[in-house]
Amino acid sequence: MSSTLFITGSSRGIGKAIGLRFAREGWNVVITGKTTEPHPKLDGTIYTAAEEIEAAGGKALALELDIRSEEQVAEAMEKTASKFGGIDVLVNNASAINLSPTEILPMKRFDLMHQVNTRGTFMVSKYAIPLMSNSANPHILMLSPPLNMEEKWFAPHLGYSIAKFGMSLCVLGLAGELKSKGIGVNALWPVSTIDTAAVRNLLGGEELAQRSRKPDVVADSAFLIAQKKAAETTGNFFLDEEVLKEAGITDLSKYSVVPGSDLFPDFFV
Repeated sequence: MSSTLFITGSSRGIGKAIGLRFAREGWNVVITGKTTEPHPKLDGTIYTAAEEIEAAGGKALALELDIRSEEQVAEAMEKTASKFGGIDVLVNNASAINLSPTEILPMKRFDLMHQVNTRGTFMVSKYAIPLMSNSANPHILMLSPPLNMEEKWFAPHLGYSIAKFGMSLCVLGLAGELKSKGIGVNALWPVSTIDTAAVRNLLGGEELAQRSRKPDVVADSAFLIAQKKAAETTGNFFLDEEVLKEAGITDLSKYSVVPGSDLFPDFFV
């Protein structure tokens, strides 16, 4: 029986890239997100992503999901269990970002980041745990940063930083809580910025995208982590470069949008 990946926020970008990486190994992939209709500024929907998963060699289940809704999360887990039997790997990728300083950050944006990043990660993990009980190698992976508690990572964008570090705190807590169940809980974070819609539309446009890496660098790292023994691999805050180098992949030039470019470092590293 094929293994199953459940990934949040996977209609495009890093999420879709991770789904495609697992699909190439014949995995079942549950694609989730809110994008069911084409967006004028954003590529892809959960359905087009699912088509790509199938074309890559996996089996796909596309589920419309707002991870702020407990009802929708519970329903998504039921549908996953019904179609694929359970979950082997959960990737908490969905995230909201707003880098405004405290004085001008609207509270509704603060609330959105916390509902999606911290609360969403907690809730999806909570509902996924029972579905991992029969997995031979169950992993939960958060796309969240190392817990570097330095002022420089909080002062410029406090609201976002608290929400993102909340995901990493879920790693710290769940790794200990789920150790007896043999579920590995880890974080993965890119050393450089990744060419995504967020980078192009919110952070730096084409110029920053040219100094970024492709989402594949995170996808390959995520797959390598999922191959590790879950019972022995938990509570780690992995960086993509380190995961790849440990696996013997030292030439990372293929991941650069522009090979040889001066890569822009990501937040929190």
